[in-house]
Amino acid sequence: MNNRLDIRLQNIKIPRVYQHLLFWAVVYILVAVLYSVQTNFWVSLHNNLYFMPVQIVYYYAIAYWVIPKYLFVKQYLKFGLLLLLLVIVSLLLTRAVAILFVNPHIVKALNVDNPEILKFNSQPFLVQLADKQSMVNALKGVNLIIGFVLAIKLFKMWYERKQAALEAELSALKAQVHPHFLFNTLNNLYALSLDGSPKSPQLILGLSDILRYMLYECNADEVHLEREIFMMQQYVKLEKVRYEDRIDINFTIKGDLTNKLIAPLLILPFIENAFKHGTSEKTGQVWINIDINVTGNHFKLKVANNNPEREPDSDQTVPGHIGLKNVMKRLELLYPATSKLKIMNEDDTFLIVLDMDLNVIKQPETKLVTA
Repeated sequence: MNNRLDIRLQNIKIPRVYQHLLFWAVVYILVAVLYSVQTNFWVSLHNNLYFMPVQIVYYYAIAYWVIPKYLFVKQYLKFGLLLLLLVIVSLLLTRAVAILFVNPHIVKALNVDNPEILKFNSQPFLVQLADKQSMVNALKGVNLIIGFVLAIKLFKMWYERKQAALEAELSALKAQVHPHFLFNTLNNLYALSLDGSPKSPQLILGLSDILRYMLYECNADEVHLEREIFMMQQYVKLEKVRYEDRIDINFTIKGDLTNKLIAPLLILPFIENAFKHGTSEKTGQVWINIDINVTGNHFKLKVANNNPEREPDSDQTVPGHIGLKNVMKRLELLYPATSKLKIMNEDDTFLIVLDMDLNVIKQPETKLVTA
């Protein structure tokens, strides 16, 4: 029997210090290849050993000291002066390394016999250091690599800050769902308790199940779609307890819900809105239609309810639906390119249609074991 080892490189975290060492090793090789055109690869590789420490110190001084401490706190004058000082120091160090170590090695390794080069290299240290053409070449050389590396670092810092701001905003939006839902449900419970309804304990039990889901399962970025929809069904049952036969609810689900992920509590505001602004503001028989259709990873939700009667001169736009405004913002942040929301506020019907693509849980491949 042949045994196959399935090695998965998942969730492997490389320590930060090793990431930096690996990065600079790659830069070292690339720079050596780049400058090997002027000499050869091995000479370039040797010379780069002297230049790289200067460039590394230059980079970390800018990226981890000058930029965070002065640029990000808007101390632009200090930032500019320190940056200029670092440029000058790195330039002088680069030229010193070239004069003391690099140029002599090139002459020896390549058997250079050019009289002009030999004459220049034999001049006093300060004369070589002050050579304008050499200064310009050193300035271009040291800042070419560091400019590229800094661009990567700044992009990474910008992206991390953007992600942190996004996560903070999403957390705030998700936190708003809990008190909004709780406020509406407690109002329902209060109304039943005033009438001395025997259904109050059932409502409390159902409410505790939903709150347990909110507190312990909704901290993740995504939850299983079937679990989310099941809790929405529980919420609808709570509302049925309150309205009894006065409400006609049609809740249909089509398609395969398994192995799909969705942002937690994304559906709740739509259903909650139908009850709050449809049933609670209208007397007599009311209706709510909830239709969920899942095709592949495509999710479609339709929630329709009869609109409350409005005064002829009242504003026909969507009233202050806190939950709807919240979920619209979450859709913009979480599913900017894969979701589309339509809200139709007609005279007798309020309809919401949500189309979106969901993430799918990849199932492990089944491998046949042959004898």
